[in-house]
Amino acid sequence: MSDLPLLPTTMVGSYPRPLWYRDQLEGRDVLEAWKVQAKEEAYVDAVRTVLTDQHDAGLDLVADGQMWFDDYGMGIGSFLWYWFERVHGFSPEKRPHPALDKAEGRDAWALAEAGGVAVIGPVERGPLRLRTLYEIAQRAASRPVKACVGAGPVQLATMAHFEGGPIRNRYELSHALAGVFAEEIADLVDAGCRHVQLEDLGAWMPNLSGERDFAWVNEVVAATVGGVPEGVEVSWHFCLGNAWGNSLEGMTRGGYASVLHQYLEAPVHKYVLDFACRDMVDAHLLADLPADKGIAAGVIDVRSLEVEAPEQVAERIRTVLRHIDAERVTLTTDCGMKKLPRPCARQKLRALVEGAAIVRRELTGERA
Repeated sequence: MSDLPLLPTTMVGSYPRPLWYRDQLEGRDVLEAWKVQAKEEAYVDAVRTVLTDQHDAGLDLVADGQMWFDDYGMGIGSFLWYWFERVHGFSPEKRPHPALDKAEGRDAWALAEAGGVAVIGPVERGPLRLRTLYEIAQRAASRPVKACVGAGPVQLATMAHFEGGPIRNRYELSHALAGVFAEEIADLVDAGCRHVQLEDLGAWMPNLSGERDFAWVNEVVAATVGGVPEGVEVSWHFCLGNAWGNSLEGMTRGGYASVLHQYLEAPVHKYVLDFACRDMVDAHLLADLPADKGIAAGVIDVRSLEVEAPEQVAERIRTVLRHIDAERVTLTTDCGMKKLPRPCARQKLRALVEGAAIVRRELTGERA
């Protein structure tokens, strides 16, 4: 995008909350919670604080850090529940995950933590307020703000029990949710957002449900973001997970090599992929991307408390650039910094920016 430099830097998803920010929405519409003036003021201050961390580090494209996610199970369980609680047609209680009785080993514990939800009526748009949240962040930011949208329709649809209303299976539910998300994204674009990132780990689902479901995932992603107008960069993030470490089991077994090639025709400009947590395994796949597709490459490992040296980050970037031109590359953290101590997260962002600067100078010949 023309508003960003060569090898622009950003972050993915959530960011550690300031320790003083302890408010929880607990399922409420933000506009209901913020009737208490102190709660609205605290939220705005928290967003301003995490944006300051990103500004000070030097990120080119910033995000609100998802201060609107509650601290539910998994450390960021409202990555899932924020949407269920605010889209009409779902029952509010946490049920067992619908696949729990088929899970084994570590996967059983993971699905128990995630839980499930009941569909009890027509699925319709409710008070998600993505435009409101974006506008708060952009007013506090001196740089472009990326809107992270999701968990997405496919991922959410895999968690449902169907007990009432017209929707009877995950395919119908995902398409209904795609319509809800498409409307929210249209509002973001209308508010001036030019960087939209879909968060949908459903990209991995066909590894469990069968190859036929790759077509389903592509259809739902197209229904969600296919209507975004020109001039808005659309990216799709399907991470390797950050709630329980980075061992590849269950649906992410096989890494990006098992799924990325199935999504090369998706109506997105960039894929947002986590590489640092696996020592840059699968970076060679970037050579196979179509010429009109780019990458936001994770070069900061958020699963480790060790702060990378800038030269270490630079070497990861060079690995990416062996397979794809720099003009098609954004540099990012791996998925979700929320579980890190905030001082560690700040230093990792600085390492990202400094590593990018090293490689940028190598490419352009500019001095430090």
